[in-house]
Amino acid sequence: MIDFNLSEKLKKYFGFDTFKGDQEAIIRNVLAGKNTFVLMPTGGGKSLCYQLPALLMEGTAIVISPLIALMKNQVDAIRMVSEDDGIAHFINSSLTRAEVERAKDDIRSGRTKLLYVAPESLTKEDNIDFLRTVKISFYAVDEAHCISEWGHDFRPEYRKIRPIVQNIGVAPIIALTATATDKVKGDIMKNLGIQGAVEFKSSFNRPNLYYGIRAKTADVDKDIVRFIRQHSGKSGIIYCLSRKKVEDLAEFLQVNKINAKPYHAGMDAQQRSETQDDFIMERIDVIVATIAFGMGIDKPDVRYVIHYDIPKSLEGYYQETGRAGRDGGEGQCITFYARKDLQKLEKFMEGKPLNEQDIGRQLLQETAAYAESSVCRRKMLLHYFGETYTEENCGNCDNCLHPHERVEASEQLVKALKVVRDVKENFKIPHLIDVLVGRSTEEVLAHKHNQLASFGIGDDTPPRFWNAVIRQGLLAGYLRKEVENYGLIKLTNPGWMFMRSPQPFYVIEDHDFTDADYEVATTSALDETLLAMLKDLRRSIARRMNKAPYLIFQDQTLEDMATMYPVTTEELLNIQGVSEGKAKRFGKEFCELIARHCEENEIERPDNLRVRSSAKAGGSKQKVMIIQKIDLKVNLEDIATACNITFEELLDEIESLVYSGLKLNIDYYIDEVMDEDHVDDIYDYFEEAETDDLDEALDELGGDYTEEEIRLVRIKFYSEMAN
Repeated sequence: MIDFNLSEKLKKYFGFDTFKGDQEAIIRNVLAGKNTFVLMPTGGGKSLCYQLPALLMEGTAIVISPLIALMKNQVDAIRMVSEDDGIAHFINSSLTRAEVERAKDDIRSGRTKLLYVAPESLTKEDNIDFLRTVKISFYAVDEAHCISEWGHDFRPEYRKIRPIVQNIGVAPIIALTATATDKVKGDIMKNLGIQGAVEFKSSFNRPNLYYGIRAKTADVDKDIVRFIRQHSGKSGIIYCLSRKKVEDLAEFLQVNKINAKPYHAGMDAQQRSETQDDFIMERIDVIVATIAFGMGIDKPDVRYVIHYDIPKSLEGYYQETGRAGRDGGEGQCITFYARKDLQKLEKFMEGKPLNEQDIGRQLLQETAAYAESSVCRRKMLLHYFGETYTEENCGNCDNCLHPHERVEASEQLVKALKVVRDVKENFKIPHLIDVLVGRSTEEVLAHKHNQLASFGIGDDTPPRFWNAVIRQGLLAGYLRKEVENYGLIKLTNPGWMFMRSPQPFYVIEDHDFTDADYEVATTSALDETLLAMLKDLRRSIARRMNKAPYLIFQDQTLEDMATMYPVTTEELLNIQGVSEGKAKRFGKEFCELIARHCEENEIERPDNLRVRSSAKAGGSKQKVMIIQKIDLKVNLEDIATACNITFEELLDEIESLVYSGLKLNIDYYIDEVMDEDHVDDIYDYFEEAETDDLDEALDELGGDYTEEEIRLVRIKFYSEMAN
């Protein structure tokens, strides 16, 4: 190995005075021709570990990367440090035949030091034949976790890398990843045939990143708009589960004057490239992308990463959140979580091989446990990657900034440890909880664990608490998770000692994310004082007019007012549920109250904080069709069929129309399907009721009326009395 002055070369090529962390040791290992395994978090400087030795060594380094989007970016960056554009190239499906030939000419001439290839391109016979003629300095396998089926972005093509390397010509290999558990690491090294490689592992702790989980409510789109506006002018990435949601959310943001674009694998290469360039060049502030699409945008000043949907694994979550604050500055990582997302992800696994389904579910359980836990997020993440975080409070996650009360649970931990012992340390957490609470599931009966002395010893404690006890027992080191048999819970020596001689042990109860999180929106008002004042005003107007308060404005409308501070009729019309008629009739009093409140409290009004619905999101064409067909007195069942929606969904649409101030006459349908006395009884109820809540109406009216009947009459009542 030539003895380079690496600091001098670093300054010459990249302009840095010093290396970060293990960079210099890694580079020297590569220059010495040794196989190398690098585990380094996003933002730690992985790319430099293969870029600098490639520039210094004889021959061309082959960089295998799954991220086509990142290749162009990295090639451009390398060309910037050299006077010769031929120094770096990429070959992938986005190039024309002429562009591929031009790249090959530069490689043949010895000008090219770095060649980026996608694994799919590497498997093509003509590329293999060509690369056999080239002197390879080394192979760099970037995003190496893609090799492992336990990794969050498993790519079958990555499994073929070792045989292809054998075919092209053996050279040292450096494998690099930002996320890998011990199981994934072992899988990578075995598959690449580099078991004896020198390992370099950096800390996974990113102190500058804030981690927060929020309940996913019906208002999640509006919550995101408000968050972005509070961070105006900053760059952000939003991850969604589906391409459709990516498109819809990007449009919703655009309608609300946010400079955003969608980015997913279904778009053509030119669109993706343009969006990437717009983001890097700061022509747009926000990219909305699919979780499934590995978006490799190398931008150091991303200030927030929002997960609209929960990721499929903690590796994926860490990798995606790691794109925030790569320059060491502010990085907010916000995830919206509802249990329904887990059910959706599990459904996506159906049809896959059983082994893949099992792996996928276990990874999902880890993610769910992270989301629902009240323990320090940083401690949980680092523990998952085999690193111990000793601080009690990290000061930069939602759980540490708003700590929950700790409960003494040494007795419960002893019970949990006994169950682990009694089932021979051979089962996963869900099974342990079934035994603790005494649930005779098929698996429990099959292993005769219902006959154990410890069966049901925890039936006085809810399963959610047992989940917290076991997981926090893992964090405390009394239990450990088997790496090879992923998910099996074992006792540690401290765990055996704790059973014999218990010590104080405190547990923080998990968050309770109910399934209703989607349907029931929590109060989103930024100004609770103003909200109370608006409700008082509504009440006084309702008394004066002898009407129910909700007929003036609904709660959600008042919450929006207490968030957006409208002080003119024009601004008031931007609020959901405010029709022109209501704005004229009640607007002046509400606007005057809001203006007075802003003045007295010196509130700087966010004039631009108006969340509008996009045409696509609101389904405006469908709404127009519904209005037209009701005007023509078309049967409601036929309207639902014509719109390709269920009858219940049709009622949702009609309700949203009348709540926004439109007068619709559905008497023709009600008269046909309902008894006149029933209509009168329900109508009389809503005239007297304090609220239009459906559940309360069902309770009050008893079992004589169906939910559908109550909804139909409520639409009639609201349309006649409120609009």
